[in-house]
Amino acid sequence: MFDPQELAKTLGDLQEKLKSAQEANKELVFSAKSGGGLVSVRANGEGEILDINIDDSLLEDKESLQILLMSALNDVLKSVDSNRKNVAMNMLGNFGDLPFKGL
Repeated sequence: MFDPQELAKTLGDLQEKLKSAQEANKELVFSAKSGGGLVSVRANGEGEILDINIDDSLLEDKESLQILLMSALNDVLKSVDSNRKNVAMNMLGNFGDLPFKGL
């Protein structure tokens, strides 16, 4: 049997940890480059793009610019997604400590 009050407390603790993790994610910065650094992109842990730098040499070559920009954006968003999955897995790891193991 499990104690509903203990379960509620544990779930409340998990909610607090999730909130803290989300706040920490906003402070994380991920970056990616493409074209040997001709395009660079930075995003925070929430997936918001913070900065895009484009080398002047690409301003005359729209097609190359588009390709390199898509590549850098995809790479930085993959990093953000990977971080989110890691945070979620760490949170789920805490479920082993819940007070209803006998169910």
